Amino acid sequence: MTDEAQRVTARITGVVQGVGFRYWTARKADEFMLKGTVRNNHDGSVHLVAEGTASDVEHLVTWLHSSRAPGQVADVEFQVSDATGEFHDFRIID
Repeated sequence: MTDEAQRVTARITGVVQGVGFRYWTARKADEFMLKGTVRNNHDGSVHLVAEGTASDVEHLVTWLHSSRAPGQVADVEFQVSDATGEFHDFRIID
């Protein structure tokens, strides 16, 4: 695996709203030096877009699948693609 910039776009389902999920995901993204956004969807899921090195993106995806993520994650549907560089930081969108 290379450490070229990548983007992960994910839809996280389960009990992931009202449990601090976006806050802790943003803290993890900052820890991994990722840039992007996280927001709640109207259907109760959470939408995440994060960019950074391939290894840092992989670390975030692994964390999302782990029991350390807040709430109760039922599923993480995600796609990895080339980074666009459009983000300057990581933000929680209301």
